[in-house]
Parts: sequence; structure tokens; C-alpha cells
Amino acid sequence: MQYENISISQDSSSLSGKAKTYLTIHSLGWLLLILASTGIHTPYPTLFLIITFMFLGLGGILYSLEKFSTRPPGIANNGIWHSSFSNGGAIGWVFAILLTGFYVIYYWSSSLFGFEIFKNLYRFLDPLSHAIRGEPTQSWFFYGTLYTFAVLVTGVRAIIKYRHSRYQVIRTIVVMVCQSILSWLVPALLVLFKQPEKYLNYGWPLSFKDLWPESFIGLLNHPGSLALTLAIYGIIFSFIATPILTYYYGKRWYCSWVCGCGGLANTLGDPWRQLSDKSEKAWKIEQKTIYSILGIIVLITIILWISWALSIANPFTKGLVEVYGFGIGLVFSGVIGVGFYPLFGTRLWCRFGCPQAAILGIMQKVFSRFRISTNGGQCISCGNCSTYCEMGIDVRSYAEKGENIVRASCVGCGICSSVCPRGVLNLENGPKGNREAQSVDFINSFKSGIQDVEKVSAEKIWN
Repeated sequence: MQYENISISQDSSSLSGKAKTYLTIHSLGWLLLILASTGIHTPYPTLFLIITFMFLGLGGILYSLEKFSTRPPGIANNGIWHSSFSNGGAIGWVFAILLTGFYVIYYWSSSLFGFEIFKNLYRFLDPLSHAIRGEPTQSWFFYGTLYTFAVLVTGVRAIIKYRHSRYQVIRTIVVMVCQSILSWLVPALLVLFKQPEKYLNYGWPLSFKDLWPESFIGLLNHPGSLALTLAIYGIIFSFIATPILTYYYGKRWYCSWVCGCGGLANTLGDPWRQLSDKSEKAWKIEQKTIYSILGIIVLITIILWISWALSIANPFTKGLVEVYGFGIGLVFSGVIGVGFYPLFGTRLWCRFGCPQAAILGIMQKVFSRFRISTNGGQCISCGNCSTYCEMGIDVRSYAEKGENIVRASCVGCGICSSVCPRGVLNLENGPKGNREAQSVDFINSFKSGIQDVEKVSAEKIWN
């Protein structure tokens, strides 16, 4: 009779025969994608495209099923700190270099090498682009397709891994739908109908050009009522819907349910979420950088509108715009924000740079009904909540004291609650009141009750 090895020292990184087969299929997809960069797909472009994405998607999903569905539902982070892939080790460094290298080449290959290195890959996606957009593949459709495909495949992985949590399953499905429709399909269809391309899950200030005069006025002047609708949508999204939704649900409605950046972090980046810096020093840097970037983009937008209203050419502002677009828009949010996943966690951009997250964080801290309530009496100080917080919040310190968590940086992903073995943490949208002190009052009354019981018991013993 065989017994399952439940030793905590067992090698959890070993793969079954099926898992190795599925991983091989997935790897073949990557090989075909690399071969497509040589132009080998040209004679049979559609067939090559279908086979490549089928291998990538089917292999990845089947591998995730084999890896996680055979385990009991639960935390499923066994051995994560023993893997060089997920603990910032050598394999993690290799992945970081590959991701960073991809972004550098994607953004600047023409200036670095004198030609577009992904040109053949653009042609590789042409059958799909012609079917949806009615024109050949452009750089952003190429990137958006790979990005969306990554969210969908690794989203299935996240659903399987966190299947014990209804919140995580629903949240991940919503993220996948928002990315595939609002960020990929709708912009492609707008191009097909000769309308301005617009990503409907992004607004100012994250999509920082949306409210700049040249962009906004140009959209209003674009022929067709749909362009005007998109301009109005941008205003409603940024200044009306955002405060209302944040009041009721905190910043999680956007950062963990709608935003593509957060979507990639919680799907593709899930194996590295525990690498976020939890130190007080990192928290202080976070506060300085994210609000500084918000201040810069607000100032640029105001100056641009004043210059436009007064018909003043402002070369300084133009230079500032270029620096912001390069340093913040490309290097920080793209190269560092995603490329450094395997080294420093998945929310570097969201935590230290995103101006949208900064605005939502202020709203969440000041007037939102959202909080994470804690039951300190049940906390065993295991530290899972703090370890897997992608935003670097020391959740355990709140739980031990029974304090509700009301932090501007919290994106409400709910992983801290999902990995808690005692059900200590609960995401809530309740009356604002004194959100920080509510659990403390409960714990104090609980302790007072215990003391009364002890006093009564002592009196009975002595009597």
C-alpha cells in the first residue's frame, strides 16, 4: 500500500509525467513563436498562427490543471520560497532579463539596431489583425495581443490555484474579460470602423494624454459621433464614475478588477507577488514617488491647457512631456514595471508610480467605505497575509492588534484573506464611521468579557 508523502521537506518542485508533457507542449509554442520571427510562417500564416497559440495556450492551461487541481483546494504555495524561479534566484534573474530585454527591444529596436526587429512577428499576426482590425498588424496590436493572451492563459492558472475562494475566481474572470474586451477587442474594432483607437479601461491620469488639448480637442473634432462619445466617456470615467465607485468599493474596483496593469500582475505575476518589499523604508519611498508623479502629470496637464487657451508655444512644457512619456510612460511602467516582476514583485509600477492608483488611494483613505476587517482573537501570526501582499503591507501587524486595514496603497486583491488559514481577514464595504478603530473596539470588548468570566470563576472558587 502506497502513502502520500506529506513531509514539509519533500521536493515540491518535482513534476509528474503529465506535467512534463504539457510543459513540453507549451515550450513548443514558444519555439514556434521564435521561429516566426525568422519569417518561416510566410507560406502558411493562418495555420502557423493557430498552431502556435494552440500549443502555448493548451500546454499552459493543461500544465496548470495538472499542477494545482491534483492538490486539495487551499493556499497552494508549497515550496514557493525553495524555487529559484519564484524566490528571486538564478532562474528568476533569467526571466527578469528576458522580460526586460523584450521591452527594450520592443520600444527601441529601430533606434538600437536600425530596423524593426519584430517585423516578421507583426506579419505573423496579420491574419488576426486583418480579421478584426481590417488592416496589417501595428506595434500596439502586436503587444496588446501577446499581453491579452498572457492574461487569459495565466488567468486560468490563477482560477485553478485559488478555486477555493469565490472572490478570487470571480475577480480573475472579470479581469480577463476587461482585458480581452475593453483593452483589446474594442480598440481593434474602433480601428476597423475608422474611429480613434481608445482603451476603455484606462483614463486620465493613467492614460495621461487623454485630457491633453491636442488629444482631447482632436477627438472632439474627429468625424463621427462615436469619437464624441469616447471623449464624453473619458470625462465620465475619470471624474464621475471613479469617485462614486471608489466611495463604495475602494480602489479595488479598478486596480484589481478592471486595470490591465493589475490584471497582468495578478495573473502572469502571481508566482512573484511575495517578493514585494515590506520594509518601512520602501513605504516611505512609495509615498514620495507615487504622489510626486501624480503632481507632475497634473501640473503638465494644467500648463498644456493654459498654453492652448492663450495660444502660447511652451518649449519647456513640450520637453517635460517628452521626458514624462519616456521616463514614466515607457521605462517605469513598462520596462521596470513588468520586467522586474521576478526580482521585486509584481506591483512596482502600481505601488511606486501609477498616478491613477495615487488618486484612488487618496479617495480610499479619506472617504471610501472599503476596509479589510480583522479578527485578532483568531490570528496565529503565521505571516501568510504579509508574505503574499503584493503591495508590501505588513498585514499581520494589523491582524495581531485587531485593527481594520485602511491603507491608501491596498488594492483589495483579497489574497491576504485567501491565504489566511484562520479566516481572520475579511474585505468589507460598510458604513464609513471610524473604520480603523472598529475591530479594536470589538477586541477590547471581547477581552473585557473574558476578564469578567475569569473574575466570576475566581469568586466561585474562593466561595
